[in-house]
Amino acid sequence: MQRHKRRIATALSAVTTSLLLSLSLASTPAHAASHDPIIFVHGLSGSASGWDDWVADFEADGYSSSELFAWSYDWTQSNVTTASQLATEVKSVLAQTGASKVDIVGHSMGTLSSRYFLKNLSGTSYVDHFVSVAGVNHGTTIASLCGWLYTSCKEMQTGSSFLTALNSGDETPGSVSYAAYWSDCDEAINPDTSAELSGATNVDVGCISHTNMNNDHGVYEQVHDFIS
Repeated sequence: MQRHKRRIATALSAVTTSLLLSLSLASTPAHAASHDPIIFVHGLSGSASGWDDWVADFEADGYSSSELFAWSYDWTQSNVTTASQLATEVKSVLAQTGASKVDIVGHSMGTLSSRYFLKNLSGTSYVDHFVSVAGVNHGTTIASLCGWLYTSCKEMQTGSSFLTALNSGDETPGSVSYAAYWSDCDEAINPDTSAELSGATNVDVGCISHTNMNNDHGVYEQVHDFIS
């Protein structure tokens, strides 16, 4: 009789354990797919807050806040200095997230320090996708208005020694996936096609102002699709 009771107890225990395990698995949400963390690099006179709309959009589309890094820096300094600081930021993000690579999205002048990092500071080893949004990739005549005041602005002038060196040889080095989104009525980039990159996926998004390029939802959707 005692042996029979022990068998029943053992059977009940096994059933209970199996049931509890099933309930536990059913109540545990599926782990969200991870993404490459994104570092957003603003341009002249900008700040990290300029990316608030796109950060919110990425979160709405499944990214976590811990995967999105809107980065601020001193935009008056040389883009070479900023590129060195970006290299430090990239390594910090990789250490924080445990990711092997990041995606970089730059706006306006922010594309120049990012591209310098990629080309000259071994950045291609750490970056999966690079996105230029209204990037001053080949300079703009408008930069003459502030070139006398800020080193960074002088470097944006068409034909500057900085841009000549940056654009020599391969404009899209390494195995990074490159895209450049540009507007055909950009008041800050003259000519508009200066924002294109040889070797990149170049996309004319239509007539959108320079300052709205990095918070326009239609442009966001194209950027999201490119890096996802």
